[in-house]
Amino acid sequence: MRIEDLDRARTVRGCADEMLRTLADFGLTWDGAVTYQSERGAHYAQALRTLQAQALTFECSCSRRAHNDSIRYPGTCRDAPSHPGPTATRFRVADIDVVFEDRAQGRCVFALGERGDVIIRRRDGEFAYQLAVVVDDALQGITDVVRGADLLDSTPWQIALQKALALPLPRYLHLPLVTEPGGEKLSKSQRSIPIDRRRPAGLLHQALTLLRQNPPVELERETESKVLEWACAHWSVEAFQTVREVGAPSLRPG
Repeated sequence: MRIEDLDRARTVRGCADEMLRTLADFGLTWDGAVTYQSERGAHYAQALRTLQAQALTFECSCSRRAHNDSIRYPGTCRDAPSHPGPTATRFRVADIDVVFEDRAQGRCVFALGERGDVIIRRRDGEFAYQLAVVVDDALQGITDVVRGADLLDSTPWQIALQKALALPLPRYLHLPLVTEPGGEKLSKSQRSIPIDRRRPAGLLHQALTLLRQNPPVELERETESKVLEWACAHWSVEAFQTVREVGAPSLRPG
């Protein structure tokens, strides 16, 4: 279990404990002690030094407003920071194709140069998600990364970082996102509500239905452990092959 709490300014006190309690209520357990990214700065710093020794980083003085990382960074500071002041550290990407086979989305090809040089250490000195997650996946021996399709576009950066740091490459599986009719993630919309910990079996059943696993109706009335047991025995990636979005259901009262 890993708590990704790098952005300390946005970390809500007690939120991590609440998430862990919710997982436990839904019958989801983990191996070993909980790992907190906020306590692993020394590992990220070592990875950064490794990249710097290969001349794979540069300092960037551009503000987030000037270059939003959702679009390609144009390389403004590749030779030197464009103006004085605090800098972020960017990973200098090569103009190559990153190709990988996603277990759900199939063959994926990304032109890394078109993705731009990603930030791996922020202007405030905190390490960024892209570097931290790569280092942690390797240190924790992660063999399979299973996450939402909204992170599919981050995968080429992470694979490039894994190769530069000589780290193992895990297998990837990007699950469909639950979205509103306009394409917005349900979790970011106004209809998003806290998960109801009083009815774990029903919500697990609903999640399996959204993932096209076709759980039997009567399973909704079983315990959460029975639902998970059924899910493990009948799990089918093929049911949502190449699907990146599923429509949000009507919200039921808790």
